Amino acid sequence: MKIIACIKQVPDSEAKVKVEGGKISWGDSPLVINPFDEYAVEGALLQREANAGSTVTALCVGGESAKDALKHALAMGADEAILVSDSALENLDTVGAAKVLAAAIQKIGDVDMVIFGRQTLDNGAGLTPAQTARVLGWGMLGLAGQIQVKERSVQVERVIEEGRQTVKANLPVVISVVQSIGEPRYPSFMGIRKASKAVIPIWSLSDLGITAPVAIITRNELINPPVRETVVEMITGESPAEIAEKLADKILAEKVL
Repeated sequence: MKIIACIKQVPDSEAKVKVEGGKISWGDSPLVINPFDEYAVEGALLQREANAGSTVTALCVGGESAKDALKHALAMGADEAILVSDSALENLDTVGAAKVLAAAIQKIGDVDMVIFGRQTLDNGAGLTPAQTARVLGWGMLGLAGQIQVKERSVQVERVIEEGRQTVKANLPVVISVVQSIGEPRYPSFMGIRKASKAVIPIWSLSDLGITAPVAIITRNELINPPVRETVVEMITGESPAEIAEKLADKILAEKVL
C-alpha cells in the first residue's frame, strides 16, 4: 500500500496567543509538528508494518520552515516527505487546504490510504480530513482508534462519545485518527541522522496544476465580529418608589413593553 500521512507545522503548545491588528500572533514561539499529527504518522507506520511492501510519505502544506516538521516525521520512520509551498497559500482556510492536499495526493498517484490527526493545534477545526475525502471522492473514516486492512477494504474502530463504533470502507480511503491509535514512537538516532540529510522536494501550485483557492472564511472575520454599540443610562431618585416610577415611564416611552 502507498500511505500518506498529512501533517502540519504549528506553534508550540506553550505559546501565548495574542491578537494584534485583528490578526493572531504567536509571538516568538517555536514551530513544531502538530501534536495530533504525530499520531497520524504513527498510524501510518503501523499500517506499513502490518502490510508488507507498504510505504509512508509525509505530506505538508506550509512555508519553508515546515521542512522541520517533515523531518520529524522522517525521523519517526516515514520513507519520504513532500512539502507544498507557495506564497499564494498564506491565508488558507480548511476548504482551500483540502483542495491543495487533494491535488498533491493525486500528483503522487496510486495512493491507497491518507491518514490525518484528528485536528490541528492552531485552529482545531478538524474539518480538513473530511473535506479532503470529498474533493478526492473517497470514503472517509473519522476518529479511528484501530485500523485493520483486509484485501481492498479497511475496517476501523471509531472512538466516539457514545463508545466504540466499527465501520468499513473500500480503498482508497481517508482516515483521521485519535490518540488510542498508539503512542507516537520516539525518533531513533539513525532516524534523526537520516532525516537531517534528507532532501525534501517542494511543490508549488503550478507543479500541482491548480490555482490558489479563494478563502471562504478569513481569520479576521472570526476574530472581529460586528461591533455592537450599547448605551447605559442610570436612573436615580430620592426613594426606591421614585426610581421605580421613572423606570416604568422609561420602559413605556421606549416601547419595551
